[in-house]
Amino acid sequence: SAGGRGEEGYDLRGPDNRYTMEVDFLTAARGGKTQITLPDGASLDLTIPEGARDGQTLRLRGKGGPGYGKGGPGDAYVTLTVGTNDTFRREGDDIVITLPISISEAILGGKVETPTIDGPVALKIPAGATTGQVLRLRGRGVLGKDGSKGDERVELKVVMPREIDPELRDFMEG
Repeated sequence: SAGGRGEEGYDLRGPDNRYTMEVDFLTAARGGKTQITLPDGASLDLTIPEGARDGQTLRLRGKGGPGYGKGGPGDAYVTLTVGTNDTFRREGDDIVITLPISISEAILGGKVETPTIDGPVALKIPAGATTGQVLRLRGRGVLGKDGSKGDERVELKVVMPREIDPELRDFMEG
């Protein structure tokens, strides 16, 4: 090809593409697989790492725009926004929940079931528990960058019964 460059010698890596994706709170906490649908209708499989954080960006090598000549494709960068959850909230690597307990559980103590991101566990409530008291479940939080798990902090909330038991009323008025 005299004079014209044509396609020869023109190798350029493809452009990087950036996306944002909302991830369910528990998927981010526990890790999992999901798919992101791209603007052109194609979909990419995405592995959400355990303990993924809000604003974290995942890099998918070679999943960006196509290259030119012998240039390889660019990368895709997916920034995660983690959704909220009615039960759990995250503080650092700790999971924090508010657990309603009855007056009798507060006074007498005992075992109650409490939710964790990996399913319910039995929690021992100490006798004389009060609203705002925090119990700690070690290692029940999310996986941190250092490879260790945070804790779950369970904040107790003593809730009044809808109906006051007559015996309780007599005892309190006593």
